[in-house]
Amino acid sequence: MQSYKHFTLEERESLYQLKKEGKGIRAIARELKRSPSTISRELKRNLDRDGRYNAWNATFAYLRRRKNSRRKKRFEEESELKAWTIEKLEQFWPPETIVKVWKRDHPGESISYTSIYRAIKEGMLPKISEEKHLRRRGKLKFKTHNCAPVKVDRRIEEWPEEVIRRERLGDWEGDTVRGAPGKGVIVTLADRKSRYLVALLCRNKKTDTVCKAIIAAMKEKPVETMSFDNGSEFSGYHTVEEELETMVYFADPHSPWQRGTNENLNGLLRFFFPKGCNLLDVSDEYLASVVDLINRRPRKCLGWLSPHDVFFAKCCT
Repeated sequence: MQSYKHFTLEERESLYQLKKEGKGIRAIARELKRSPSTISRELKRNLDRDGRYNAWNATFAYLRRRKNSRRKKRFEEESELKAWTIEKLEQFWPPETIVKVWKRDHPGESISYTSIYRAIKEGMLPKISEEKHLRRRGKLKFKTHNCAPVKVDRRIEEWPEEVIRRERLGDWEGDTVRGAPGKGVIVTLADRKSRYLVALLCRNKKTDTVCKAIIAAMKEKPVETMSFDNGSEFSGYHTVEEELETMVYFADPHSPWQRGTNENLNGLLRFFFPKGCNLLDVSDEYLASVVDLINRRPRKCLGWLSPHDVFFAKCCT
C-alpha cells in the first residue's frame, strides 16, 4: 500500500498551471503521478470564493487546517478521568500510580503519566501544581548523608536470605528525618516486604530517646530484624535487640542505597515535612494522618496494592 503524501507548494503550482491550460482531472493526475480522486479532493478543498484555484491560497488553507486539526488533550474538557485524577493528586498520588490504577479499573482506556505531568504544567487541572502536589515539586532532588560511626556487631552484608529476598513481614529498615537544628526528629521504620511505614515524633535524637521510641512503636508488631544507618542515635541498639528479641544490622557509612526502602519512604515524608521545618510544632495526630496517606497509596512494586493491604494481608482475604 502506497504511503500517503501531502501536496507540496510545487505540486500546487503545477496543478494551477495545468488547470489553466484546460486539462482535465485525469490528465492532471497522470502528469503529477497522483490519483484522480486526490486531484479532485485538492481542488474541492481549496477553491477560493470565486471558484478559482490559486497555489498560494491553497497552501495557506492547508496549513490553517493542519494547525487546527490536532487531537484534543485528555484533560482539556471535564470528564470522569479528569475529576478522578484531581482527587488522587490531592491525595498526593504520583502520576504513574494514577495511570496504573485507572487502567486496572477501566480496561481498554488509554492514558499516560506524561499526559498528567503535561496537564499539571499547563494548568489544565484546577488547584493542582507541581510545587504543592508532586513529590519532587518539579525539581531534581540532591541528598547528602551525614552520620557519626557506630561500633556495630553486624553489617547489612550479613543479612539472611529471607531479608534479602523480602520473603516475610518483620524485617525493618530504620532512620531519622530531622527538622531544623534543635527542632525535633521523626523516627521512621519501613517493613521491607510490605513497604509499610511506621513513624513517630521525638523531641531530640539522643540515643535513649530514639531507642525508647523504637521499642514503644514496635512492641505490638512483628519484628524479625532491624537495620539502621551509622547515626549515633542508634548506638543503643543492644537495648533494642534485648527488648524486641531481634537482631540489628547496620549499613556501611555513606551508603543509603543499602536501605533503599526506608530512604524512599523518608523522601515521601520530606514532601510533607521539608528540610528546616520545626517538627516540635507537628502533632502526633497530623503525623499519623500523613503516614496513613502514604501507607494507603498503591505501589508499583506491590502489584498496585497498598502497603496497608499487604501488611495486614487484605489482599488475601
